[in-house]
Parts: sequence; structure tokens; C-alpha cells
Amino acid sequence: MMQLLELLPLVIFVLVFRLKGQSLDLAGFHYTFDGIYSATAALMVATCLQVLLVWLWKREVEKRLLWLLASVLIFGSATLLLRNQLFIQWKPTVFNWVLCLVLLGSHWFTESNLVKRLIGQQFSLPDNICDRLLYVWAIYFFAVGLLNLVVAYGFSEAFWVDYKLWSAIGFTLLITVITAFMVAPHMKEAEKES
Repeated sequence: MMQLLELLPLVIFVLVFRLKGQSLDLAGFHYTFDGIYSATAALMVATCLQVLLVWLWKREVEKRLLWLLASVLIFGSATLLLRNQLFIQWKPTVFNWVLCLVLLGSHWFTESNLVKRLIGQQFSLPDNICDRLLYVWAIYFFAVGLLNLVVAYGFSEAFWVDYKLWSAIGFTLLITVITAFMVAPHMKEAEKES
């Protein structure tokens, strides 16, 4: 359920982008959708609502979601104020690269494995597997950020918008499968020891 809620702002972003050129008339209010800028505003509102819904549901919001909200508001505001779509196109890259740096930096400089802290709440894994997972996730975040730039600069704006939705789904499934593949043998070992 939470994964669906996290994709909702992105779905709204894509849907509003596709309304480009269409008009909305409600009780004397007239608005014409202008592509990336309308979509960015919708993404900002939807992300705020998403965080509010998570808080109402769980009475807490994880830091990653708060950082996502901050990045959407900062890059979205820059996009709207400066009328330059590159800011919103760079947001996924900056966000993913910051996650990569946080994972690696905490591991290298504080000897704290954030993956172990996250996964360790659910089950116990050997340190070497947690270290491998940390590097896999760091590479994943770096690669996703890099691919975003390749698409943003190498393809049309419309292609990039569609890519954002489908890559979010595809890459999330990919890292989930890779993580499960790496963790599964150790869960069997834990079951045998019980």
C-alpha cells in the first residue's frame, strides 16, 4: 500500500503533463495546462498531500520521504520561478546521488551501515552481506541518477516524463529483486537455526 502511495505524485505528474494545451473552466476560473510547469506544480501539491497522508496514517514520516518532499519543493519552485524545466529534470539525479553519497559516506566515515540498520530491524544478516547490499544500493542510486540525465538530455521532454513513471516502477522492482536474491539464502539459514 505504501509503495502505491509513493508512486501517486509521479502518476499525477505524468497525467497533468499529458493535459498540455487543454483548458479547464470552472465557475469563471480559466486555466490552460502548460506541460512541464503545470505538471511540476501538480507534483509539488501531490507530494505535500502524500506526506500529509503518510503522517495521518502512521503518525510519523520517515526521513527519506521528508528529503524527497524538500527536493520536490526546492527543484519544483526553481522550475516554476525561473521557467526552466532543467531544475525538475535534475531533481531525480540529485536526490539519487545524495542517497548514494549518504550510504557510502556513513559507511566510510562513521563505519555505520545504513542498510544494516534498515534491514536489521526485520531480520539479522551477516555484516559482509550488509556491506554488499550497501554497495549494490549505492551503485543503483548512482546509475539511476545517471540514466535520468541521459534521458533528460538525450530525448524529448515528453519521453523523459514517461520515462520517470516507468523507470520508477521498473527500477524499484529491480532493486527489490536483487535485494531479495541476496538476502534469501541467509533467511533460510536463519530458519534452520530456529
